[in-house]
Amino acid sequence: MKPNTGFLSLAEELRVFILSFLPYRDILQCTSICKALRQTYVSSSELQYIVELGGQHLLPGPNTDNHTPVSQRLRLLRNKAHAWFKADVDSFEPFPIPFKHTTSIFIANGHVYLWDKDDDTARIIPLLPKPPQQAFQRYWSPGTLCSVPHSTNIDVFMDPAQNLIAVVYIVDHKTTFIDLKALSVDGVHPRAAGQTMFLSGLPGHDDSEIHTKNVELKGLGKHIALQRWLSVEQGTSSDDMWQLQIWDWQHSTTSNSVLSAEYGTTFDFCFLGDNRLLVFTNDMKIYSIEDMSQTPQLLACFLLPIPLDDTKFFLPVDQIQAQQSMYTSDPAHRILCIFMGTSLVFIISTKVFFDLGGIAATTPIPWKNWGPSNTRVFNQPDFCGIHVCGNRVLQTFCVRRGKEYKLHVMDFSPLAVMNRRGLGRVVKEPSTIYIGGYTYTPGDSLTTFLPYVEVVLDRTFRDSFPNIWIDEDRMYLFDFVKQTVEGTSYTLEVVAV
Repeated sequence: MKPNTGFLSLAEELRVFILSFLPYRDILQCTSICKALRQTYVSSSELQYIVELGGQHLLPGPNTDNHTPVSQRLRLLRNKAHAWFKADVDSFEPFPIPFKHTTSIFIANGHVYLWDKDDDTARIIPLLPKPPQQAFQRYWSPGTLCSVPHSTNIDVFMDPAQNLIAVVYIVDHKTTFIDLKALSVDGVHPRAAGQTMFLSGLPGHDDSEIHTKNVELKGLGKHIALQRWLSVEQGTSSDDMWQLQIWDWQHSTTSNSVLSAEYGTTFDFCFLGDNRLLVFTNDMKIYSIEDMSQTPQLLACFLLPIPLDDTKFFLPVDQIQAQQSMYTSDPAHRILCIFMGTSLVFIISTKVFFDLGGIAATTPIPWKNWGPSNTRVFNQPDFCGIHVCGNRVLQTFCVRRGKEYKLHVMDFSPLAVMNRRGLGRVVKEPSTIYIGGYTYTPGDSLTTFLPYVEVVLDRTFRDSFPNIWIDEDRMYLFDFVKQTVEGTSYTLEVVAV
């Protein structure tokens, strides 16, 4: 007789160990075609945990508590996913913040960021109810963000995960620099390659011919990028251009990683993980930024079905990394949002920007080849507000024009679509919307297929809609019109999930 050495004859612990090396979809496929493997899966918290992480498109964070039993981590992960569809928006903790009407406000990573260009002031404040373990609270009064003579501050970027504040300033209305400092104490950032980062000029032009009209500074981990809109003098005339420069700020104060082109009607960008950059111009281009000694290398170009005119971008909140999170969303499986024209909202899965096998960078990819299965398009004439984090989207919809608004939570992760039927409306069927009136369109309609789960939260906002943000376990509601003002203090509603 031949010895029984098949896979199913192995001890269950060995089967679990072997299956744990498979991607979560392969684990599910194996357990769906074999009763014995199905029983192995059902009795193994470890395999279920792998599937739950993969199905929610999450990666273990650097601060994952490996001392906590896997069964407990699995339960917490599942409970958190369910909690988003049962969030009580009427049960919130009020949080007063100092605010002036000229201030820009942004919320991420358990902090609220305030930057007032007119007053040259900035603040970072930790938020309740659960700030990160390392929380920062600072106020920079006029003249303290940058002490360089004859300089004007034009943008500020703060990242608590890196203990970093970066300040963009112009000296004598001509030359632009970026200073890197620590959030916790005054002085140069201890991990920075130097105090000041220097910009590359435009070939064939000196600084006297270049005038900066506007800037935006973004960062993720080791990368900082500055986007500039420029007016370039050419004799008696001038041309508008944009320039994007990227630094590895911990290793060099200079950079050759620069993109520039003639100014178009639309331009924006975001980081997709540690080594990829997504740039929006008249289309969507993916660049590799692994080698910071050279110009970003084009990997692929994706065409959109309508022009990127009058466009707003709502890019992943993961641009600022969570400090103490046990999990982080997978850069290859996040959601980004584009509000195009006057009424179209495009929800796009970033997975399309990573599955590039065999694609020629010089050949633009038509919408029909990538868009329908990786996108969900909504027609929303009364667009109000939206914010994205990982695979979740928080969106404000108008119920009665100018009178009533509702909050919708949408989850585009595979497990939400598979397992959350009792907690929301599952949408798998294709949806078709009319896009007449736009030029250069391939037809009069768009049909898209990206599955999702949607829940309408039980609260109505009357007469005005709030500014909204979300992160891993909270949503933030800020109504500029209706909040009570006490001096310069407004109230932010923090809803724990």
